Amino acid sequence: MGTRPRKIRRLQPKKPDQNKTAAEIVSELRRDTATADSGYREQSLKIHGLICAKCGREFDFKNRNLLTVHHKDGNRLNNPPDGSNWENLCVYCHEDEHSRGLLGDYLRGKR
Repeated sequence: MGTRPRKIRRLQPKKPDQNKTAAEIVSELRRDTATADSGYREQSLKIHGLICAKCGREFDFKNRNLLTVHHKDGNRLNNPPDGSNWENLCVYCHEDEHSRGLLGDYLRGKR
């Protein structure tokens, strides 16, 4: 059984306001990204706890920055409030999860 490549929608950048400086635009983008990411990340950490769903490593408040949120369907815009599309993965397991397709393609000679 073959796997189909996932379609991931990219966010379309906003057109910059002509009256804003570059520093203001960068500041606004950082603020918007931090707000969007922290919302579902914090929610996922509360729902699923400070533990990696793949390797079982436990985290505390000192090293919780090593715990990331993985979107099961590959769409980072799909953030249901019940957390059904999220799983908390440590950075190592998250990298492994996203590199599996690349390795498979390489071994099959597609890249």
